Amino acid sequence: MWAARAIELARQADYRTSPNPMVGAVVLDSGGLMAGEGFHRQSGHKHAEEEALEAAGERARDGILYVNLEPCAHAHRTPSCAQAAIDAGIRRVVVSMTDPDERMRGAGLRMLESAGIETFVGVLEERASRLNEFYVKHRLTGRPFVTAKFAMSLDGKIATRTGESRWITGDEARAHAHRLRHAHDAILVGVDTVVADDPELTARAEEENLRQPLRVVLDSQLKIRQSARIVGANTLIATTRAGRVGAAEVLRLPAAANGRVSLPALLDELGQRGILSLLVEGGAEVHASFFAASLVDKVHAYVAPRLIGGRAAPGPLAGEGVEHLAASTHLREMDFVRLGDDLLITGYVDVHRNS
Repeated sequence: MWAARAIELARQADYRTSPNPMVGAVVLDSGGLMAGEGFHRQSGHKHAEEEALEAAGERARDGILYVNLEPCAHAHRTPSCAQAAIDAGIRRVVVSMTDPDERMRGAGLRMLESAGIETFVGVLEERASRLNEFYVKHRLTGRPFVTAKFAMSLDGKIATRTGESRWITGDEARAHAHRLRHAHDAILVGVDTVVADDPELTARAEEENLRQPLRVVLDSQLKIRQSARIVGANTLIATTRAGRVGAAEVLRLPAAANGRVSLPALLDELGQRGILSLLVEGGAEVHASFFAASLVDKVHAYVAPRLIGGRAAPGPLAGEGVEHLAASTHLREMDFVRLGDDLLITGYVDVHRNS
């Protein structure tokens, strides 16, 4: 119950803590009653344990601390969270998962145990890991978690034969897609999408102050126009050439064998910049390149109840494709959500079946 509450509190951060994880904490007093709770609201703010312990005050002594991620052992603005628990007189700490950051990985637990505090690890571990899947992937690999997102018709088309694609899905699906942008640190499209659609690639909602992800454009030959709406201070253009494009940052990267930007090199660079998550929105060639390189972690497919047809109408993946079904990409842990008349299908790439 209380471990679940800590995860529920952490979720309230709504991805605003990046590049830090989302963390929630609950303090029970010596009699087992809830004495304080809190969550890390955004980067630079108090940690969850600090909020919960401050709310509990003296009632924290001989109490129990529940937290979805191992308390940090390194000091930030104030003493570490592990030290704060020690100073507050906590007698037991229940942790859902250890911190995958190589600077931690049990350091906080060892600090608590050396002070005589009981520790229990693994309560609702899978749920806690899923909540912070962006953070976990980044800390274990140095690269961002990659989500491939596309909207298509029931017969698998992302546009008509003339290129018209606005709008295949309805209002609810598009609103959900904007929330998906908010959840990610960066969003990526190819330059052909920029030329065809001239998108802003911003997260928009009527009443919410959404995060604005870094906008990344794959443009190997640097052919983007300075007048494109995406060109601005919050834009990175990944290319193999040197040049300048308005206020956007131009990042020159190594070329792959096909002459295009090396996607692994791009992910390494984004990871080094503290980008935990990348939303790949296309187009079809870009999606195909990410899948071909086995760089996709999760898929969000919005399916509209309409039929487009036509041999020239594009699908969500282009490229050469696979020769045999055994080589196709399999998804696991599938989920299906109704959004108005549309259907959202999500799933994780099954690395074991695709390796």
